[in-house]
Amino acid sequence: MTTFGFVTGLRAETKILETTAKRTGRATPRAACAGAHAGRAQDGAARLIAQGARVIVSFGLCGGLGPSLRPGALILATSVVDRAGQSYDTDADTRGRLSNDLVAAGLSPIGGLILGDDEAAATVMQKAKLYDRTGAVAVDMESHGVALAAHEAGIPFLVVRAVADPAARDLPHAALVATREDGGIHAQAVMTALIRRPWEIGAMLRLARDARVAFATLKRAAETLLRGG
Repeated sequence: MTTFGFVTGLRAETKILETTAKRTGRATPRAACAGAHAGRAQDGAARLIAQGARVIVSFGLCGGLGPSLRPGALILATSVVDRAGQSYDTDADTRGRLSNDLVAAGLSPIGGLILGDDEAAATVMQKAKLYDRTGAVAVDMESHGVALAAHEAGIPFLVVRAVADPAARDLPHAALVATREDGGIHAQAVMTALIRRPWEIGAMLRLARDARVAFATLKRAAETLLRGG
């Protein structure tokens, strides 16, 4: 069996891995939560490698850049690119086996490029520009850190992400201040942002609904990943 190490951006994503392992009778997976930060993702991946992980998986939510992607779409990226244009390929053999397993489990993983960015793609215009410039189908804030750590260690990595916000929708400001460094939710910051911008409450509720759909996809993907790791 492959020894996976998982890097997430949110504690809720790590919790999915832990509860799935417990429910299916598997050992608690090695995981590091980066709190939406590439540097912490790189450091976390390096720690997991030092602890014996042989494949690093960037696991969690992402933003859609491809205009056809709906909330809950599962991304199994072929490569990661950063804003400077540096790209890293995910491991083709491991990705191929996982793709077959995901399809057998009733999921429909989408390949293609994912953009790792240090800033959230917050507006429809920003997402469209990134899509046109890079061709990436989705964006997150950890995968480029994971890719760099795996590259430096000479070990394979994967990116398994579920779309939480589609390309055709702006992110409310409250979502941009929601994540703490430890990957938890900064509830006070969210409430303050909504008090100051109450017209965004509807958008925040839509995002929460879409995130639930994405988390449901991640739970199904976690079952398949943990069977292989």
